[in-house]
Amino acid sequence: MLTFTPSGIYCPPGGFYIDPWKPVEKAVITHAHSDHARWGSNHYLCHPDTAPLLHLRLGPVDVQSLDWGEQLDINGVRVSLHPAGHIIGSSQVRVEHKGEVWVVSGDYKVVPDGISGPFEPVSCHHFITESTFGLPIYQWEDQEIIYQQIRQWVLDNQAAGYSSVLLAYSLGKAQRVISCLAPLQQPIYAHGAIANVQETLIQAGWNLTPVARVPVEPNRNQLKGSIVVAPPSADGSSWLKKFGPVKVAVCSGWMQVRGNARRRNVDAGFVLSDHADWNGLKTAVKATGASAVYVTHGFQAAFSRYLTEQGIEAQEIQTDYGTEEQE
Repeated sequence: MLTFTPSGIYCPPGGFYIDPWKPVEKAVITHAHSDHARWGSNHYLCHPDTAPLLHLRLGPVDVQSLDWGEQLDINGVRVSLHPAGHIIGSSQVRVEHKGEVWVVSGDYKVVPDGISGPFEPVSCHHFITESTFGLPIYQWEDQEIIYQQIRQWVLDNQAAGYSSVLLAYSLGKAQRVISCLAPLQQPIYAHGAIANVQETLIQAGWNLTPVARVPVEPNRNQLKGSIVVAPPSADGSSWLKKFGPVKVAVCSGWMQVRGNARRRNVDAGFVLSDHADWNGLKTAVKATGASAVYVTHGFQAAFSRYLTEQGIEAQEIQTDYGTEEQE
């Protein structure tokens, strides 16, 4: 029922695409990250929490919203969205036609982060899954342990006279990092890209911690010892000079591998990911009960081979979706 085309994942009987990477007539969007929600399509369908983020990133596009679990008939194909737990508004797409059910996971994680909502397994015959961290080495620690490490790192930096710059993807990861830092009860400065997302979500009704935009020309001592959240693209830029002496940390699942922080030339790395780890991927696939699994971006070869060894028909699919830190 779903096919893989040069424009993206296509449903021929429904006449729509799911997270297309080229402009199409009808696009069903799992979430608002730029590799899954791209500009140029004529009509977009997504969860209501994703809609304001699409408008922020794509401008005045035509967006229709569909609540989780609500069904929509598109040319005889029943479409519904279900929580993916990746970021705010992230959804899996369930497609049913003539008794056959497919589910497209988008990006997901199975452990709740306190913001994005819990992942919901959806039974299906065919499951299209990501595999960003589809190797056994990627197994996440409890979120609160990582949060405590981040807060202590910030306090240690301040005691030594440094500002703390935490690099985190502007949509999803940044909201978690800001939530982590809120208990310190100090101003949290944010790069404009992150401030825009945070303000959009607050205006949409989310009870999130407000951030302060970094002044264009700050007072010499205004930002000394401050807490700053910025996207990975800010790393190594002259923009960091605003904060005086700084320590820089990357918040990413890639920090699970020893040496990645050193290779990135940053002072610290915190293992914080918006994607499922190895065990999470296995748990999600098993919960669907799918007899056929299609493995997309990430470690497709390793994860599909593992599934095949478990007696599940699995194959690798090449897509244009990005990795965790691509913006």
